[in-house]
Amino acid sequence: MMNSSEPLEGAPLIAPSSTDHPLYDQVVEACRGVYDPEIPVNIYDLGLIYTIDIDGENAINVTMTLTAPGCPVAGEMPGWVAEAIEPLAGVKQVDVHLVWEPPWGMDMMSDEARLELGFM
Repeated sequence: MMNSSEPLEGAPLIAPSSTDHPLYDQVVEACRGVYDPEIPVNIYDLGLIYTIDIDGENAINVTMTLTAPGCPVAGEMPGWVAEAIEPLAGVKQVDVHLVWEPPWGMDMMSDEARLELGFM
């Protein structure tokens, strides 16, 4: 497992996710089990997960952000995400990269998250 707060060198800001990979839906559900302690909505529906890339050997690279750079759990959240994904059957390795660009905005939340937080 690798956690990094450094942007991925040479990578696009938000790369496409491996939505057609058989593990993708399981990884999304694992991410939905992780919550920002200050907001009662899971990090996936909050829009904090930018990319879930799964290679042919089932190594998973997650690119994510936080609601704010000064978030008190900035150092812990990538580890929580990795710990949620690692137990999934077939997962070889999990790397979670924390990025700040593009910055998170409320428009990145799912409709479910907006409804839960009373924004709809």
